[in-house]
Amino acid sequence: MPAVRGDGMRGLAVFISDIRNCKSKEAEIKRINKELANIRSKFKGDKTLDGYQKKKYVCKLLFIFLLGHDIDFGHMEAVNLLSSNKYSEKQIGYLFISVLVNTNSDLIKLINQSIKNDLQSRNSIHVNLAMQCIANIGSRDMAEAFGYDIPKLLVSGDTMDVVKQSAALCFLRLLRTNPDVIPIDSNGASEWTSRIVHLLNDQHLGVVTAAVSLIDALVKRNPKEYKACVSFAVSRLSRIVTASYTDLQDYTYYFVPAPWLSVKLLRLLQNYSTPEDAGVRVRLNECLETILNKAQEAPKSKKVQHSNAKNAVLFEAISLIIHNDSEPNLLVRACNQLGQFLSNRETNLRYLALESMCLLANSEFSHEAVKKHQEVVILSMKMEKDVSVRQQAVDLLYAMCDKSNSEEIVQEMLNYLETADYSIREEMVLKVAILAEKYATDYTWYVDVILNLIRIAGDYVSEEVWYRVIQIVINRDDVQGYAAKTVFEALQAPACHENMVKVGGYILGEFGNLIAGDTRSAPNVQFQLLHSKYHLCSPMTRALLLSTYVKFINLFPEVKTTIQEILKQDSNLRSADAELQQRASEYLQLSKIVSTDVLATVLEEMPSFPERESSILAVLKKKKPGRVPDNETLENRSPQASPISHQNNHVNNHTNSNSNSADLLGLSTPVTTSTHSSNANVLVDVLGDLYGGGGSAGSNSLNASQNNYNPKKFICKNNGVLFENELIQVGVKYL
Repeated sequence: MPAVRGDGMRGLAVFISDIRNCKSKEAEIKRINKELANIRSKFKGDKTLDGYQKKKYVCKLLFIFLLGHDIDFGHMEAVNLLSSNKYSEKQIGYLFISVLVNTNSDLIKLINQSIKNDLQSRNSIHVNLAMQCIANIGSRDMAEAFGYDIPKLLVSGDTMDVVKQSAALCFLRLLRTNPDVIPIDSNGASEWTSRIVHLLNDQHLGVVTAAVSLIDALVKRNPKEYKACVSFAVSRLSRIVTASYTDLQDYTYYFVPAPWLSVKLLRLLQNYSTPEDAGVRVRLNECLETILNKAQEAPKSKKVQHSNAKNAVLFEAISLIIHNDSEPNLLVRACNQLGQFLSNRETNLRYLALESMCLLANSEFSHEAVKKHQEVVILSMKMEKDVSVRQQAVDLLYAMCDKSNSEEIVQEMLNYLETADYSIREEMVLKVAILAEKYATDYTWYVDVILNLIRIAGDYVSEEVWYRVIQIVINRDDVQGYAAKTVFEALQAPACHENMVKVGGYILGEFGNLIAGDTRSAPNVQFQLLHSKYHLCSPMTRALLLSTYVKFINLFPEVKTTIQEILKQDSNLRSADAELQQRASEYLQLSKIVSTDVLATVLEEMPSFPERESSILAVLKKKKPGRVPDNETLENRSPQASPISHQNNHVNNHTNSNSNSADLLGLSTPVTTSTHSSNANVLVDVLGDLYGGGGSAGSNSLNASQNNYNPKKFICKNNGVLFENELIQVGVKYL
């Protein structure tokens, strides 16, 4: 506790000792209750308590509160201590108020009056205590009461340095907690602006350090008003970086002059673009060059504190160089300096170097310089012990990738995926898919990469990835045959991931005829290969395969009978899954009733997908906000349609274009509707389209259930089923 030794408060020392010597919680509570009763009686009965005794008892109450016990008295005595002229008594009073007084207390007006008196005092210690209390509480009432007084103290010419320092920090606190109360945008604020900015030129570095923090907050609210701070900040930074550690001895930390102030100034300058004034710009570049030069000098101390302080300034200077992005020489030098840290034994330095190089890789001036460190970065991705460093290495490889090194980087990332940490696999899959699509000159390579992705990390391949490869294959005639052949070979593996089955089923259903001439991939072989995976898959994939089978009936009439037998099986026609049951029955009727011409029309080859930007990058940005460069942001003007829904809608459009489609299919209702109202799809949107098909037959069963919803039946009933389908049942019971 403060002032225990200096003022010799023996009673407080004995009380603390008693509490520490308690053997049980019950003994502690008993001792505390005894002390509280004694203090309460003293405050109520003894009207002759002097300042020392009040201070002692208030200290005891504060200690009891810090132990976790509630204090509901003593506040008035603490407020009375504020009027004392003794530092220790005033200090304890302010401490008690800062910790225990509620901002809605009735005593706030008395406290504010005491604070106002101390702010007007000529004793700098009392002024500082008052401002510390304001900053600790930071209430709206205090902001309104002292929002003008604190800035006046800050810019006053006769204010002592130590008071200016506290005033700047107090003003910053009020600005952060009550930004709407502080009148920085009024006419009075313009008078403060130039004076606050001129604090950067103050001789006392403590004042400058506090002022930089304040100005940084003000700049973020009103950059134009405080733009003059740039030249002052550059001037102050220049004096610091060119000074020796003996010139600023009081603010030198392990031979590094004023490192904290340097970092704050560099961060302040990052609120603005490159200085327009040529002289200021040259001086700033000289400062940055000096910082880079000092980083290469031999260390003046072997202690870790020296390297930490020096590197803190260096990394902030590099951040400013990257922010300005206007000096090729500085950008390349920064890249080379960071490259040296990639082999440093300190894990934190390697992490920070990789993080900064990710930003440098996005600059046209330093991109090539970053690529020179490609081998070291690949080694970091594979060999680092810390997973966060490996993650940063993956991010850097993604950022430095271009047409010249895309194949090598993608292959290295694919190789690492087999042993990569589970926590980063999904993000790596997205990045590999994006790079493969972005830099693919030969789309057969792109198909190989995506199929390898599914083979290596199938569980981490999201729907957007395999949707995208299908869209690209359908839209490009030159790669369709190769895709069909490659996916057919991939499906022959003994252990085949379900995502591979989805891709294989879709592509073979569309383009299996392109490889049917080879006896090794004859129609019956293709069908048997796909069907061997059928019973191992989820209902969603089985539904997709049923669509593939009906496509095969159109492509390969010789397998029609075999497929019809599959569709007739009880596991399909009487499946517990409504989607499988409905698809099997509808496809079976379709294959039996319609003519060959109608079948060919309904099941003709898929049309091209509308050209849209890839949705994979949007997924990556959502998972890792801020990690994907802004210049690669892709606009998704409309939602990315899944190939399954595209396929279903394509089939549905053909069936519904014929007014007699229901009769042709032999069904009481059409296969599905080509368009749905927004109201009809509310439940599908809430539950998610389980089979990916916005127009699939399964959605009709949901809509049918929705049409049966009739709340009027509850006029005469107190309970019953409000809504029901194969997924959910909602009941109502009035008690």
